[in-house]
Amino acid sequence: MLVLFALMTPVLIGLAGAAIEYTGLVKRRTELQRAADTASIAGVNQFKLANADDASAIRMAETTAKAQGRNNGGSTPQVTAVVIGNHSGVQVTVSETVPLPFGKFLNMPSAEVAVRSTAKLAGTTRLCLLALDPVAQGAFHLESAARVTASDCSLYSNSTSSAGIEGENAAVAKALSTCTAGGFSGSSAIFMPPPATNCPPLRDPLIERQGPPSGNCISLGFFLDPKKFIDGIDDPLFGVNVVSGFATLNPGTYCGGLHITKGAQVVLKPGIYIMKNGPLVVDKNASLTGVNTGFYFTGMRGGLLFDEKSVVSLTAPKDGDMAGLLFFEDRLAPPGLLSLLPASGKGKAKSAPGGITALREYRIISDNARTLLGTIYLPVGRLIIDSKKPVADQSAYTVIIARMINLYDGPDLMLNARYGTTDIPVPKGVGPSSADTQLSQ
Repeated sequence: MLVLFALMTPVLIGLAGAAIEYTGLVKRRTELQRAADTASIAGVNQFKLANADDASAIRMAETTAKAQGRNNGGSTPQVTAVVIGNHSGVQVTVSETVPLPFGKFLNMPSAEVAVRSTAKLAGTTRLCLLALDPVAQGAFHLESAARVTASDCSLYSNSTSSAGIEGENAAVAKALSTCTAGGFSGSSAIFMPPPATNCPPLRDPLIERQGPPSGNCISLGFFLDPKKFIDGIDDPLFGVNVVSGFATLNPGTYCGGLHITKGAQVVLKPGIYIMKNGPLVVDKNASLTGVNTGFYFTGMRGGLLFDEKSVVSLTAPKDGDMAGLLFFEDRLAPPGLLSLLPASGKGKAKSAPGGITALREYRIISDNARTLLGTIYLPVGRLIIDSKKPVADQSAYTVIIARMINLYDGPDLMLNARYGTTDIPVPKGVGPSSADTQLSQ
């Protein structure tokens, strides 16, 4: 027995050592996997932040993995991180050579431990345009050489129509991704990349936002309209409050709407401007400038017209009820379609594809509306852009959510996503924080 025990002792010691080393390998693999998971999530979450790029996501993932994966001896594992998809995923590989003291007796002095983790953004990443209508043909429609450029964000249509997104007559859309809950129509349109179809409809990300309360009506008086009887009589349908001279306006409730016309030059003080029972119109070589201003449309006869011969430069509020919202339409306002005929002679806007009529029209014809910084939220309205020049191209970011979005006659709509270059917040659910993170190994 003693001889047998003496012969078996090295084997037993070897087995015990192997068991200890195997346990250590399993423990170390678990630690490295945890480090890889944490790193991939940290990396992909960079794409939810302002101005994130592939390099910053990789740098964050690698730094996190090395910090989390450092062993008790202070040595750092090897880490490789790569971005996958269109800024929608990060894959992290962590590996380490683990020494095996007992393995030397089996000619295996070390073992390689390698783990991998992939984190992806689920849903639409960096959402910057969403057509809400659930059934309309051409809920997102562009034609006649119209262009949409959204290189760092995504375009989406909730319409389940076979033509939920339409493009025709040399229209072009460039985006991080384009998706429709229904189908896509438009062989002559160029979408880069091509739209994905049968995508799940998105919940309105701003459905919980409440509009500001109305206050007492502001009365501008006669002196702000010195050209009242010059170049035509003021039409009250275009706004009861008329400005045709130089003016600085205060925030508040403009009952009957606001009409800026006949060469007026208007500067808005920061705050919220409520258009109650009337539209906002800028036409006849007038200009409207506002920093940290938001417009809320409520009541009957709401709408908007920035005519061809107008200059518009607006940025959304930094805080308050309309933080990040440039235009906000009361989703519970009663029906009251008002089609405003522009003074430029361009005529009535084209009917919506499929003949569906929105409750209100918000129309941008202006060839100088290059700063529209913030979110345009028109949950029951139709946004029409039929200018012939760039729109919103000088904005740090622009997000559009509307029931219908139609572009005609060659505008170049720029939906920038330079979120980190402005102090105006992006509403939760759009912009850089539109997606959830999912982890796989």
